Order: sequence, then C-alpha cells, then structure tokens
Amino acid sequence: MKDNELSQAGERDSAPPQCLPNPRQRILVVDDEPDIRCLSTEVLIDSGYDVDAAADGAAAWEALQTKAFNLLITDNNMPKVSGVELVKKLRAARMALPVIMATGTLPKWDLALRPCPLPAVILLKPYTFEELLGTVTKVLRATSSAFGQLEPPPNWRRQSSAHGLRL
Repeated sequence: MKDNELSQAGERDSAPPQCLPNPRQRILVVDDEPDIRCLSTEVLIDSGYDVDAAADGAAAWEALQTKAFNLLITDNNMPKVSGVELVKKLRAARMALPVIMATGTLPKWDLALRPCPLPAVILLKPYTFEELLGTVTKVLRATSSAFGQLEPPPNWRRQSSAHGLRL
C-alpha cells in the first residue's frame, strides 16, 4: 500500500513511506549552434539525464510528437521555428512541459506579441555549465513536485497555501 492510501478502517497507514526509484528524466535540448547543443547535451548526460537534441524548432516539434520529455531547453533565434514559436505550439497543444529558454538575447519583441507562452526560466547566454545544471535542477524539482504528486485521499482536508512557486 502506498503511504498516502487509506487502510480499510479509513485511517492513514502508519507504515513508513518507501523510496520509489527515481527514473532518469528525459530532456530535449534545441539549439541551432552545434557546439552549444553538443556541450549542453554532454553536460546533461554526464549529470545523469537522458538527453535528445534537435538542431531547430521544427525538428524539436517532431521529437515532442514521438517521445515524452520532462523538460525542454531551447534557444530562441533558430531557423524554421523559433523558441518562442515552439513554446506557443506546446501551449496550443496543451502540453504541460516546462521550458528553459537558453538564449543570447531576451525575446522581448516575441514575448510582447505573444505574452501567454512564457518559458519557466530564461537563461541568458553565455552561461556556465553550473548555471545550466542549477537551472535544470530547480525547474525539474519544481515541476515534479507540482505535477508528480498523487491525489490526496477524499477525506483529506485541503489547506490553502500563501506561498507561490518562484524560480
């Protein structure tokens, strides 16, 4: 029985929670600059993530249609489909995938025209590998706690929280 399930008597099971294995999280890295794409991919793989890479937003969209990912890291200024356009497509398809936009310039104009599809974080280039890994860790922790929780039992009393999620 999982630690949040009710026993037959309707009381919370007192057994200690068991640690579930943490599956490797899959990340899609999208950048038209081969060196940045390759280095980012290698750093993430060396840190234990499963990583796929795409050279532009169109290739990334195709990958998103065929595989499930836990995180998207995308450049903005790319041929075919920009990072902002890719995020817009994600949101239009109601995909709740968190996005880190790793870009050399803030896409203020694109975001002003389409303010809804905001990425979780904008990471400005040049960034260090430590900054990349720290940002990835923060976003994945935030989204796994937001999306990965099990539903509480029906008789569980909900409490409102005044704390918002900030990165």
